[in-house]
Amino acid sequence: MKLEPKPGILDIAPYVGGRADAPGAEAPIKLSSNESALGASPKAVEAFRSACAKLDIYPEGSASLLRQAIAETYGLDAARIVCGNGSDELLTLLAHAYLRPGDEVLFSEHAFLVYRIATLSNSAVPVTVPEKARTVDVDAMLAAVTPRTRLVYLANPNNPTGSYLPHDAVRRLHAGLRPDILLVIDAAYAEYVQRNDYEAGIELVANNANVVMTRTFSKVHGLAGLRVGWAYCPAEVVDVLTRIRGPFNVSTPSQLAASAALRDRAHMQDAVAHNETWRAWLTQEIRALGLAADDSAGNFVLIRFADAAQAQAADVFLTRRGLILRGVAAYGLPDCLRLTVGSEDANRKVVAALRDFLK
Repeated sequence: MKLEPKPGILDIAPYVGGRADAPGAEAPIKLSSNESALGASPKAVEAFRSACAKLDIYPEGSASLLRQAIAETYGLDAARIVCGNGSDELLTLLAHAYLRPGDEVLFSEHAFLVYRIATLSNSAVPVTVPEKARTVDVDAMLAAVTPRTRLVYLANPNNPTGSYLPHDAVRRLHAGLRPDILLVIDAAYAEYVQRNDYEAGIELVANNANVVMTRTFSKVHGLAGLRVGWAYCPAEVVDVLTRIRGPFNVSTPSQLAASAALRDRAHMQDAVAHNETWRAWLTQEIRALGLAADDSAGNFVLIRFADAAQAQAADVFLTRRGLILRGVAAYGLPDCLRLTVGSEDANRKVVAALRDFLK
């Protein structure tokens, strides 16, 4: 006899984040984790510092301060908001709450790796659904539903492809699901989407008992180091998550910084405007080099090379120049590298380095 984890745990490939080092390179530039090109709001930094005198005091357990700030920003009911240690925690808690051994979980083939991890950690069955041109295929998702389907993860926009589903397609996906199937809309990059046909998911949650939307402060708000996320949920789901989340899962400094970030609308608008300008520039310049790059709705661009060998060679070449991109073979895209939209200097350096590599 020996100590063994429950079924599924040892099938998990541990999540590996974007690299941050480039051995031998001076002043390396990290463009591997979709972090904000403008960083955190100065007001958020100051709010974080203001908490230093009270680090001995536990945070308020329900994250009331932050939930109220979110509610005011988006016109929501604070009672239907749950905050977490990054949206990753909330995505995982939903799996813990609703999955039983043998249940099936649907997500698209190039979706965020955490979905698979959360599924397997609950002895459930991950069902990967083929995409169409690296975009979620609603018809294929609905065709994959079985009597054992219990949860559907939808990253919208999707990481690492950058594609998104318009609101009509998301509504059609939801309409095709049974009431006992939970649709989880992961809208981590929602603030970057400047398209008239996009919805983050708030309206669907407001009008349905089986939809949850998750958001994060790690991307446009530049607070990745603090790990703050939130979910907008039906009241019954709030009740469930409140019973199983950690009692003090969002620190006081994190709550204060995130609340200040929400209220600094000018900083967020600057971040979105910067992203719009330089994402378009990067896409155009990469295509001009003869490489493929899909249109992206996030703060990153997926660069597609001739094959996996060329992608790996490009990664080595760029890293030697101190430019750290993200290989995405773990997402089923071995011939691609994901490039975060960085500062003007970083963006120009990447394009110049790719030009030299292709020569």
